[in-house]
Amino acid sequence: MIRVLVADDQAMVRTGFGMIIGAQPDMEVVGEAADGVAAVELARRLRPDVALLDIRMPRLDGLEALRLLAGPGVVDPVRVVVVTTFDLDEYVHTALRNGACGFLLKDSGPALLVEAVRAAVSGDALISPSVTVRLLEHLSPPTAARDEAGLSPRELDVVRLAARGLTNAEIAAQLFIAVGTVKTHLASVQTKLGARNRVEIAAWAWEHRLVG
Repeated sequence: MIRVLVADDQAMVRTGFGMIIGAQPDMEVVGEAADGVAAVELARRLRPDVALLDIRMPRLDGLEALRLLAGPGVVDPVRVVVVTTFDLDEYVHTALRNGACGFLLKDSGPALLVEAVRAAVSGDALISPSVTVRLLEHLSPPTAARDEAGLSPRELDVVRLAARGLTNAEIAAQLFIAVGTVKTHLASVQTKLGARNRVEIAAWAWEHRLVG
């Protein structure tokens, strides 16, 4: 079973997410938190496979909770998907830098929420398609020159598509290669860039002007 922690200051949201997760045959909610402090404590104690964190929570906001659970220097990071009402550039920028495995808008729908949880568990990442391009494009000022970091032409093809929010299956279809080959390329890219997940790969692509 995929064990999920839900952290949101609104009881109705926690209940809704719990129903969506609980309806999946291979998922279960192992804990709920109404504020950031409780979310960090529960995540460290329960070690869920995925934690769903809201951003605006009392006592400790979700971005700071994320940093404590998955940020730079955390030895055994928790996989965290940020789920929020607000698609502000500064939020996604901070979330990605603090180790988020996904960034989802609350109105994305049940299917995307489930997909984001599965992606996080598999070491992948998902960002709401409606905000992927706009948010990643403005993560930071682009570098003056392209730096391809020793990536092969095929790896660059995969990175460009990943940066536009395509799934592994969609990338495979676009490039006429197997899904397993896409995963192999992404693993190689991760190693070469020193990136921790797919989201950091996408951020690197936008920052280095590999995506127009």
